[in-house]
Amino acid sequence: MTNHIQINTTVNGENVSRLVEPRTSLVDFVRYELSLTGSHVGCEHGICGACTIKVNGEITRGCLMLAVQADGGTVETIEGLSETGEIADLQDAFLNRNAGQCGACTPGMLLTADALLKTNSSPTRSEIREFLSGNYCRCTGYEAIVDAIEVTATNRRKGS
Repeated sequence: MTNHIQINTTVNGENVSRLVEPRTSLVDFVRYELSLTGSHVGCEHGICGACTIKVNGEITRGCLMLAVQADGGTVETIEGLSETGEIADLQDAFLNRNAGQCGACTPGMLLTADALLKTNSSPTRSEIREFLSGNYCRCTGYEAIVDAIEVTATNRRKGS
């Protein structure tokens, strides 16, 4: 029988307590234990960014972090940021620019773009590309994604 470890964490503002196998990745935990399926399992090597989750306010590769490492911490998923409306303008820009074609990378891109815009309210296109460099997109060629982030940054600075 596998030993389980009790973890207590806050996920999208809710206290969560679960018994988990020590080897359970954070992305598997949020997807299969909590049914928060916005973060995707992609490469399982931390390269593609599909599993992006925020832990204690920092962008994290959910496939590289164990659920037990989030014990006592704060986890935010794309569902949490979407439900609060915090990234509604960014989501609208992605939709309007057709920046989320197949959708596999979109949650990770949105979380990463939000982190960028919180640290740099006026990023250049080059800075946007650099910040997104750990997130793969196989559909868009990135132009629409960069456009969406750029227009969101501009609109936020204007206050619209």
